[in-house]
Amino acid sequence: MPSKFSSTGSISDSLDLAENLEIPCDVIPIKSIYISYLKTLKTEFANTKFNVAEENIQARIRGNILMALSNKFGYLVLTTGNKSESSVGYSTLYGDMAGGLAVISDVLKTKVYELSKYINEAKGKEIIPVSTITKPPSAELRDDQKDSDSLPEYNILDPILKAYVEDDLGKEAIINLGFKEAIVTRIISLVDRNEYKRQQAALGLRITSRAFGQGRRMPITNRWKDD
Repeated sequence: MPSKFSSTGSISDSLDLAENLEIPCDVIPIKSIYISYLKTLKTEFANTKFNVAEENIQARIRGNILMALSNKFGYLVLTTGNKSESSVGYSTLYGDMAGGLAVISDVLKTKVYELSKYINEAKGKEIIPVSTITKPPSAELRDDQKDSDSLPEYNILDPILKAYVEDDLGKEAIINLGFKEAIVTRIISLVDRNEYKRQQAALGLRITSRAFGQGRRMPITNRWKDD
């Protein structure tokens, strides 16, 4: 479902992956639908800068298309978010979070890369296009966007998330592991503030000692934290 921001490489990688997995793949561009949304909101968005509102419209268009296909043909929609993204809210409600099963919701981003490499090695050929593993990760919802624009690199983010979410360590203990205080403070805040999103997420498959959902639920109201 390419938009005006989708790179040529991402489109070709998607088609190559589908071919390698021997699964059908339809291309449904969303550019014209996106433009229609912006025209509809032209008055309301007047004199404002492009931000996450315009970005998330694209994800929600895709979610609507997938759910339409699900209703029409009885498909089960699988959400794409991994544990790193759901931890810090790097996902869109009613967009990429729309679906019935979150297959990799308990898999940190760095582990996703490890699994991808393992699959290629185990098969002895390139099943998952190597470029999807080596290129800088991006949601591609605006020009030249990279995950690192908003988040620490995943080799820094994931150990902090594991310490906080799975190992139940506090801020000071995580800082003592060698991470910068400002980064740890920000990541913990993101995890806590995005609990409301996770409580609306699809059911996920658990592979770690502590997954989100029934394994880890936090309050989202009543000033449960002073800060």
